[in-house]
Amino acid sequence: MASASENAEPIRQARTWLAEDPDPDTRAELETLLTAVEAGDEAAAADLAARFAGTLQFGTAGLRGEIGAGPMRMNRSVVIRAAAGLAAYLKAQGAGDGLVVVGHDARHKSVDFARDTAAVMVGAGLRAAILPRPLPTPVLAFAIRHLGAVAGVAVTASHNPPRDNGYKVYLGDGSQIVPPADAGIAAEIAAVGPLTDVPLADEGWQILGEEVVEAYLDRAASVVDRHSPRDLSVVYTPLHGVGRDVLTAAFERAGFATPHVVAEQGQPDPDFPTVAFPNPEEPGAMDLSFAAARALGPDVVIANDPDADRCAVAVPDRAAEGGWRMLRGDEVGALLATHLVHRRATGTFAASIVSSSLLSRIAARAGLDYADTLTGFKWISRVDGLRYGYEEALGYCVDPEGVRDKDGISAALAVAELTAELKAKGRTLSDLLDDIALEYGLHATDQLSVRVSDLSVIDDAMNRLRERPPSSLAGLAVVTAEDLGKGSEELPPTDGLRYRLAGSPGAGVESARVIVRPSGTEPKLKCYLEVVLPVPGADRLAAVRAQATEVLAAVKADLATAAGLPRDEAAANA
Repeated sequence: MASASENAEPIRQARTWLAEDPDPDTRAELETLLTAVEAGDEAAAADLAARFAGTLQFGTAGLRGEIGAGPMRMNRSVVIRAAAGLAAYLKAQGAGDGLVVVGHDARHKSVDFARDTAAVMVGAGLRAAILPRPLPTPVLAFAIRHLGAVAGVAVTASHNPPRDNGYKVYLGDGSQIVPPADAGIAAEIAAVGPLTDVPLADEGWQILGEEVVEAYLDRAASVVDRHSPRDLSVVYTPLHGVGRDVLTAAFERAGFATPHVVAEQGQPDPDFPTVAFPNPEEPGAMDLSFAAARALGPDVVIANDPDADRCAVAVPDRAAEGGWRMLRGDEVGALLATHLVHRRATGTFAASIVSSSLLSRIAARAGLDYADTLTGFKWISRVDGLRYGYEEALGYCVDPEGVRDKDGISAALAVAELTAELKAKGRTLSDLLDDIALEYGLHATDQLSVRVSDLSVIDDAMNRLRERPPSSLAGLAVVTAEDLGKGSEELPPTDGLRYRLAGSPGAGVESARVIVRPSGTEPKLKCYLEVVLPVPGADRLAAVRAQATEVLAAVKADLATAAGLPRDEAAANA
């Protein structure tokens, strides 16, 4: 039980916070919490202490956290400080009269955070423009370069739970920030004094018209060949996010039939009522889409996450429960790469280190350059000469000259074009995946993703693996154990571990790889697994896939043990 003296400091901080909080909602929330603390409510005291235990840290992912009062939550006070710090950073970089474009999704408080950002920018002497309505994040990334802005802000928490919101920053090149810009902005945020000293304009920013959306749609539609087949039926879900209107407009502009939208998830809804987590990768998130697919019999199912920068794809599969199978991000990444190679793409292909090594083989066979990057499109988008980049977490950049970030709209169009081309030849995406496995070997991937309520579980697991790295996983010897936190000539330092495993000709395994890292946006420990198996012939493909599944399961189990993860927790999150 917390003593009165232990509660005194959080109470004092909360009173100070209340005095300058501009939001009546969070003021009322904090006043209610204070009343409970002063009445001796221990749970309320713990909640208050947590809210004032520090400040939400600004990094390369910007800000992301639970909405609520206090410096450890997402709220208008935190956003105003972040915007003031960004404005100060831009002015220090000589961009003090530049334009800052602000976009937002349909989450709770997103409109308020966008408006506050514009008010701060104008108050600081910069120009500001807000996108005309809740729109996909790729539209914001496009608008930055299209309008010649010096920076952009996307107010979104992407696929996080309903209680969260976030604040993502781009600079004038249209890419998300990387070091040292993140540290420079964070330092300026820390230097912001009392909130009452931050100039807030009452007017002076621009609300952009639909012209910027039209320009984005023109660009997105240009990723497909106007002469390629268009006979295609699609079931689509935006998962209660902002993708529906832009995606359906993009399909129509590109000459495809309008996708069938899953009605229960079509409208933007910040509470995401039909899913536990609004992420296509999460169990149950695609259930309504698959139900619609069973009723309608489309060629493909496509989903966006709530801010539509990710694209998920599902295909008919008689062996799958319910008759439909979600493709892994690595599978879609390989399909799109193969499609671009067939279209004679030139330039560099790139993927993050947690993605499959298959893309490097596809690039090499096509005579194209290839680059590995750290996790995140903030790194992929900066690869010199980038033509195509992807990340296993359903992020694809098929048009880096238009959008230097992952783009779930243009990726969906590219998937649609490929599916229609295959259909015209009597083939499917699954057939092409078979061809890729026969040509390059089967690159099977899986993930152990453990969501925690106590972040110390992640720290403990990482420390344990650093101190006692495994010597083998699934009977495959660990050849190298690399601490990515030390950095290298190829990669900047990042909190992660990479294990390369020897092959086993007797077991039919060519090689394997494991990467372990904490998520940068969610309370998760993520472990990325890959095994590569040669495929002797088409008649052996099913057996090789079954073998790969067994090896991945064994790697996953051994890794969970090596990391000290409770078996029930690891199994529940696998």
